[in-house]
Amino acid sequence: MGLEDLAASKRAALLLGGAGVALLGLGLGYKYLRKPEKVVRVGVVSQLLIHPLKSGKAVSVALAECQKLGLKFGELQDRHWMVVTEDGHMVTARQQPRLVLVSLTFEGGHVCLNGPNMDELRFPFKADKSDSTVTNCRVFGEDIQGRDYGDKASRWLTRYLGDEKTFRLVHFEPQMKPRRPAEKESLFPQYEQVVYSDIGPVMLLSEASVKDLSSKLETDVTVERFRPSIVISGCEAFDEDSWEEIQIGSVRLQRVMSCGRCILTTVDPETGTISRKEPLQTLKSYRLCKPSEKHIYKSSPLFGQLHIVKKTGILQVGDVVYKISH
Repeated sequence: MGLEDLAASKRAALLLGGAGVALLGLGLGYKYLRKPEKVVRVGVVSQLLIHPLKSGKAVSVALAECQKLGLKFGELQDRHWMVVTEDGHMVTARQQPRLVLVSLTFEGGHVCLNGPNMDELRFPFKADKSDSTVTNCRVFGEDIQGRDYGDKASRWLTRYLGDEKTFRLVHFEPQMKPRRPAEKESLFPQYEQVVYSDIGPVMLLSEASVKDLSSKLETDVTVERFRPSIVISGCEAFDEDSWEEIQIGSVRLQRVMSCGRCILTTVDPETGTISRKEPLQTLKSYRLCKPSEKHIYKSSPLFGQLHIVKKTGILQVGDVVYKISH
């Protein structure tokens, strides 16, 4: 090896060594600059509620998968079924309060529809593709697809709801394109998706917040009226407002915004009647947003928190809830 070659080799070694030291420095710097996570126990999961049918009855489960699109247990997936008009527009308990009394469950590969004073309707979950159609639906002005489950389900819903309109039942399938909540609310990240939920995949509410509201009403209300996914016990009223990031088991949730409440809260989940007054009026007396947030929530009172799923996993009733701070 000549003198020039030797000099070149030394220069290369020095450059590589310098790069290594720089990388090591960056790594150590990141390690020490990055704030460690602070983990604080804030409550316990007391209920897990899946609403398979949008505006339908909740199914209480002891265990659920927490997926990006919401809670799932077996074939039960949160807000993956919806009632629509013949032209595909969503139907909720805002227009049809008795919808809250309809339960959609599964048994032996069959979908089971039940409602007061109605015979149970059962039909195969795996729809005959030649006998069913994919239809275009509208949820809050946004397009989304659903597979129409046929005339039997349509007749059952139309008879139950007793309106002059015809109603159809649709189901969201994995190959269909979800909605993006950011289209409706810019606080949501662009990449987040939902199916037939109003806006977020997971809504969290504490028992203490519901108890606080009930103390201000003539008649107590239950958590079912507010249709949360996860109910928390062992905390103070509205503590959940300050949990920006939480860990439950292996699941990591990130708060996006408060849940602005509407006329749907005035539908009694036990009777399917709508009062159009309480508890909405009382909520408006003490749960309105700060003036700086009026462009987001307008005049809607805030009750419960909307989360996105940062890390999927299994949730169980009894799991400890930890607040994460940095």
